[in-house]
Amino acid sequence: MKNFQDKVAVITGAGAGIGRALALELARNGARLALSGRDLANVSETAALCEQAGAKARAYKLDVTDRAAFYAHAEEVHTDFGPANLLVNNAGVSLTATVEELSWEDFEWIVNINFWGVMYGTKAFLPQVIASGDGHIANVSSMFGLAACPSQGAYNATKFGIRGFTDALRQEMKIAGHPVGVSSVHPGMVKTEIAWKARAGGDRDRDALAANFDRLAKTTPEAAAKIILRGIQKDKAKILVGADARVIDLLPRLFGSGYQRIITAQMKNEVN
Repeated sequence: MKNFQDKVAVITGAGAGIGRALALELARNGARLALSGRDLANVSETAALCEQAGAKARAYKLDVTDRAAFYAHAEEVHTDFGPANLLVNNAGVSLTATVEELSWEDFEWIVNINFWGVMYGTKAFLPQVIASGDGHIANVSSMFGLAACPSQGAYNATKFGIRGFTDALRQEMKIAGHPVGVSSVHPGMVKTEIAWKARAGGDRDRDALAANFDRLAKTTPEAAAKIILRGIQKDKAKILVGADARVIDLLPRLFGSGYQRIITAQMKNEVN
């Protein structure tokens, strides 16, 4: 996919953050946009901004944890736009908790959204993306899909899972000869509301964690969107977003499993 002119782009989690920035950047590049999210008002606002930029855009209410709803969404998009060319499975949430602190309710919450949401979206839209003749699927993982971090076990599980699933899909598309590129996207800390909407286990102060995230996050959603779309155009298997993601990507490659000692030491320093 060398350009986005007149391509049908489907984006989940499009109500804010990276999803909204992607939608606006694609609108400026001539795409037609099917935008979804749990909060229809926010997604409708994104769609209106895209229309102001000259694009055809429609907002849909979607719970990515509902498999039947995702398949119905795929049919609706096909009816409204024709076959989807580009799918960005972007919807996701965050959870900070050690495995000891982690409740089953929180674990299931994050797995249902982060992992199953990507699986459902990919399976629902894959036939359309193949049929489009010029398709791409981008699944948003994280820099914590590249290396594990204490208190992020559940989040790591979902993001490592997305990475493995996406890498396998990319290979399958090439073996089958389908005209579909596939990328796993690994953002570092991006200035979005994800930390303020996160859950925290034990007696952790969620607001303090979110404020610290905001202090450390250096990449804007707009910059992230540009990086992601350039990566899609180049059919990159792995798209790294931000300097922090590039550093995290290097650690396991340079030190093997020894990267864990580096991260553990850093986390101990922060706690002390």
